[in-house]
Amino acid sequence: MLWPLQLTHLLPRAEFACIETGRVGPPDRVATLASFVTRSSGRLCGSKTPIFVSGPQRVARRPKMSESGTPAFQIIVLGPNGGPREDHVTGLLVRSTSMSWTPGSVVAVDAGTLLAGIIRILKNFLPDSIDGQGNMTAGPFKGLHLPAKSAEANAAYIFREIIGAVLITHPHLDHVSGLAINTPILEAGSGPKPVAALPSVLSAIKNHMFNDIIWPNLSDEDGGAGLLTYQRLVEGGNTRFGTGDARGYVRACNGLLTKCLSVSHGHSKQRFHPESGMHHRVGSTVFSPDQYIFSSRAVSMDQTDGSFYSPARSPQIPPTAPKEPMMASVESSAFFIRDHRTGREIIIFGDLEPDTVSLEPRNKRVWEAAAPKIHAGSLGAIFMECSFSDSIDDSYLYGHLCPRHVAAELKVLAGKVMGLRDSVSLDKKRKQPTSGFGDSSGTPLSPRSKSRSKSRSNPSLDRSEPSSGGIRAVDMPETLVDRIGSKDVAEPNDVGWADADPLPLTGLSVYIIHIKEGLDDGPPPEEQILRELKAHAQESHLGCQFFIPDPNQAIWV
Repeated sequence: MLWPLQLTHLLPRAEFACIETGRVGPPDRVATLASFVTRSSGRLCGSKTPIFVSGPQRVARRPKMSESGTPAFQIIVLGPNGGPREDHVTGLLVRSTSMSWTPGSVVAVDAGTLLAGIIRILKNFLPDSIDGQGNMTAGPFKGLHLPAKSAEANAAYIFREIIGAVLITHPHLDHVSGLAINTPILEAGSGPKPVAALPSVLSAIKNHMFNDIIWPNLSDEDGGAGLLTYQRLVEGGNTRFGTGDARGYVRACNGLLTKCLSVSHGHSKQRFHPESGMHHRVGSTVFSPDQYIFSSRAVSMDQTDGSFYSPARSPQIPPTAPKEPMMASVESSAFFIRDHRTGREIIIFGDLEPDTVSLEPRNKRVWEAAAPKIHAGSLGAIFMECSFSDSIDDSYLYGHLCPRHVAAELKVLAGKVMGLRDSVSLDKKRKQPTSGFGDSSGTPLSPRSKSRSKSRSNPSLDRSEPSSGGIRAVDMPETLVDRIGSKDVAEPNDVGWADADPLPLTGLSVYIIHIKEGLDDGPPPEEQILRELKAHAQESHLGCQFFIPDPNQAIWV
């Protein structure tokens, strides 16, 4: 479900504030040292192309640098797969290159793999890649000072000190199991480590994992051990924070900001109820196709917009129970992560399904937010799942993507980017001075001729490059809205930008994660997935490039 912004005041919140000492500077200078102070109420506050890409057919590429001449992000993919092996499931580390390896300088996104992934990387480079002062000289953690000798002890140090917060996309075990198993090594004296997510995600983690039954309550809520603190994010961003392009973003760690949008990941018979902060079975007295009385209040569902629930003004008792219970969408997340210094961004998706088969299509909102960033040149990379090859039938996706659906989703994004180009181009044309005559030859046109000329014009054919100035929000012509807003995205060649220069997603790198491993003697599934993705991208004239990340190599964006 989309998180109802008008109900956010009903939820308990915690926030962390940053107490800064030292200076923020380039990587070779001492950077900000921050500590998190937990509060019991209030509000949560707060490229382009990689230098190195890896995986099958790995390619070294020159990045399109920022003004400072350096990439903005370093990303380490600890877990690139989606199971069934438990030691390679989803987990990423993200750092701003404007920050040194200092306490709180890294944010983890998902934690299916956490300590195990860090230990594995360190073992691959220790003891050969460390100098006399204890600094890493090679590998993803190059430049990090390691205070201990063993990979295990140094991994514990990285988790305790260097990782400032953990962002969770959704509460499935392959995204949170490392967090549960690893949390006991945190030290209470250093303060609780923030775990930030949408309220529905934290509700599941709190009530079904750190609940003193499945696992000890290690949080600082309900009398827990106080090793973790929950940070409930506002879906779509908290507009009370930030200005300009950073509006709605909140602090993720030193040097990085984040904003979270919800996406759908299959369906189940459990739905999050924001007023109670709990998940309830669909078809119970709380959720059903009709309105029910519940504790002297009713909860109604607006059939025109399944993303919002609100107290009902006129509750009714249904005459009969539904024959079959409704299914509810499983909520996952897409994190926009922004480098505070340069304004450049990446997107990291949790598990998601295609809008074309979803009960509650929500990917379009992510693409609407991403398109202006691609148009402006500030979005450098997307990390998204592709669990299966195209051999799988849609009925067996179970809330995941395969190459044909990844390409279809990126076609929606490409269409929105082209729509912005067309709109800016049309806006520039409107501002050009005219002589008052109807055509460039100087021949006046009659009103009827003007009408015919206007009806024949096709703004989607104009591919002129916009100026380098700022982008204004303008309404897209209806022809463009029809072209890019349709759910019919199955035809690979049904695009209006085949001759565009550059192609709409040129300069965007798409890193594929959450690939389901075959665990057989056949070729690795990522090889087939990558071939299919590249074929779809070529057919659809997207312009982006696809890569499979290698945990032993850092990604620079």
